[in-house]
Amino acid sequence: MLNRPSWIKKPLSAYHPWLLKLIIFIRRFERHLTWQFSKHPFANKCMKSDLPHRIKKHQSVLVRKLDSVNMQLQYNKIDNLKIVTNQLDGILIQPGEIFSFHKLVGKPTKKRGFKHGIELSRGEARPGIGGGICQSSNLIYWLALHSPLDIIERHHHSFDPFPDQGRILPFASGATVMYNYRDLQLKNNTGQTFQLKLWLDKKCLNGDLRCSEFLQYSYSVYEENHRFSEKNGQYFRSNELWRRKIDKAAGGITVDHEFIVKNFADVKYKPNKEKLNSTSSVGNN
Repeated sequence: MLNRPSWIKKPLSAYHPWLLKLIIFIRRFERHLTWQFSKHPFANKCMKSDLPHRIKKHQSVLVRKLDSVNMQLQYNKIDNLKIVTNQLDGILIQPGEIFSFHKLVGKPTKKRGFKHGIELSRGEARPGIGGGICQSSNLIYWLALHSPLDIIERHHHSFDPFPDQGRILPFASGATVMYNYRDLQLKNNTGQTFQLKLWLDKKCLNGDLRCSEFLQYSYSVYEENHRFSEKNGQYFRSNELWRRKIDKAAGGITVDHEFIVKNFADVKYKPNKEKLNSTSSVGNN
């Protein structure tokens, strides 16, 4: 991947708007080369019948009331997610294979039926073709955290656009995607086959990660050192994601605590005063 020279202090796109388009073109071209010439096989086989063992199931609400956001964009998001789930439902990740979100879903375009949804980009929430499909990558990442699959590429948003509303998962426990240079990739370094199931109902996006064999270990994800902070009138949010490794064969005892990632983001709203500069830790399953 082409990197910015150390003597250039700002992102190239900050110097002139057309540079952003050029950089995106280069990164997309590099990604296509990687897909074409990679020595590692990519997951592309699909099976509609379920593998026998469930690893983790989760769902997320499709429509939320967000301040200053056109509700039609959220309804459009549902149509976008229908396309994504049709592409990904039943996909198998066999031993040695890499799951690439963008390689399987493809480029979101009007011609393929994608609509304008909410897109978080360059520090703001705005309409964009294919907007809202990050809800599916968020869910897939959360499922993967509860499995032995290796997460080899994951990005999170550099800013937090909206206050929490009914949040049940730790902050920044999702994965943003932007075709195709910000991908979500999982690698199966085990001897088992995994299967991703995705579907929509009237209220939720649903996900189910399944496996060909019973696994000895399960995982519970939690956050540590969650905090809001303020500097020179700008607000920030940070936390750490951890997970417990649980031995099911030994009666459910925790055998390890594994550090996953540290997250940091700008906050685009004013947090409650009691939250500023205070830390908290939350456990989630």
